[in-house]
Amino acid sequence: MLYSLVEMNRAAMAPVRLAARASRAALNSPFNPISNTDYGKSLSAMADVFESATRYYGKPEWRIDSVKINSAPVPVIPTVAWHSPWCNLVHFRKNPAALAAARDAKRLDPQPRMVIAAPLSGHYATLLRGTVEAFLPTHDVYITDWQDARMSPVWLGRFDLDDYIDHIRSMLTHVGPGAHVLGVCQPGPPVLAAISMMAEDDDPARPATMTFMGSPIDCRQSPTVPNQLAEERPLSWFEENMIHTVPAPYPGVFRRVYPGFVQLASFMNMNWSRHVDAQWKFFNHLVDGDGDNAGKHREFYDEYLSVLDLTEEFYLQTIVRVFQEHHLARGIFRYRSTRLVKPSKVRDVALMTVEGEKDDISGIGQTQAAHDLCSKLPDDMKADYIQPGVGHYGVFNGNRFRTEIAPRVTQFTKRFTMRDADEAAAERLAAINTRAA
Repeated sequence: MLYSLVEMNRAAMAPVRLAARASRAALNSPFNPISNTDYGKSLSAMADVFESATRYYGKPEWRIDSVKINSAPVPVIPTVAWHSPWCNLVHFRKNPAALAAARDAKRLDPQPRMVIAAPLSGHYATLLRGTVEAFLPTHDVYITDWQDARMSPVWLGRFDLDDYIDHIRSMLTHVGPGAHVLGVCQPGPPVLAAISMMAEDDDPARPATMTFMGSPIDCRQSPTVPNQLAEERPLSWFEENMIHTVPAPYPGVFRRVYPGFVQLASFMNMNWSRHVDAQWKFFNHLVDGDGDNAGKHREFYDEYLSVLDLTEEFYLQTIVRVFQEHHLARGIFRYRSTRLVKPSKVRDVALMTVEGEKDDISGIGQTQAAHDLCSKLPDDMKADYIQPGVGHYGVFNGNRFRTEIAPRVTQFTKRFTMRDADEAAAERLAAINTRAA
């Protein structure tokens, strides 16, 4: 019933929201005698804040049209490189001629391929827009763009944690060998599981490196409030309180889901005073005519308030296997209930972990646990970095990410891209010498 009540409330608020929008337009009109008074500006700002807070936010656009390489703009076109009913692999394809010109200008090395595994935890992949933009100048970037479960008809069937693993492996196979994988937050365990199985199978499509950022590899380390909630509550509590049925007219009507608005409410309640303060500052920026800061607020919250639903089976399996029973960390993670996942089989996929000093979602040590699990990986193929002064979102977005984290990840991937290139060159030379002999 909760989902239906939320939709009914949204519909009931529509006339009020439209009235607020009309009031704002009237108050901002140059023909309105009070438009330039403090009273008029306050009324307009109140209408703006109300309309923004009650609006329905759909899936955002990528809004990435170009990237500067060697100070030259290179056009970028987001295209779907691989597709399933549950996910699109979006490739940020650069204009070949413009890219070639930029490379020649500084004799840049060919750009390594990077697959960003976006979280399936309530927000759209566009939440990682800043992550994509940071790596576009140096990498050929792909990202997983997951489907909103409320838009998935029930006849599509289930989508669970093992299906997520299948998707990661299929997309890496499509991109090809020697790519670099960047798992942001939630994807850490399933991405590590997928790569572990690829390593055990000696899959030629396995990546050159894997980087995990703020990921719950082992939630027993520095448990945060969300981690403690997951362990304190029985699974039945999550089934009864977090799972709801998609109502009409959505295509996924009758599908059981973990609604995005529930996840959003959970996140906002964790820092409620901060969000209230942000809205108050937004109001003051509008009154003062501070368009720059008001615009930054809109940009952030337009993205933050856009949420998607997760399938029941994916959400509940993640709660049990990742947050309650810690299957991967304890060495008991089984794919399809039969195959034991063995991270110790990873021997030639370099590993980097990144954590935030003030992360209140994935505490310090949770991501670093990947190093202990990949016990057969040589030390010179491992790297770990803790970013001072940032929380969870600062690990993959913001100024410190762009200036301090992204360059380190780029240097890490470059090191192993060059290693693979040197090995390939050595193999070609050996083949030539063999033929000559």
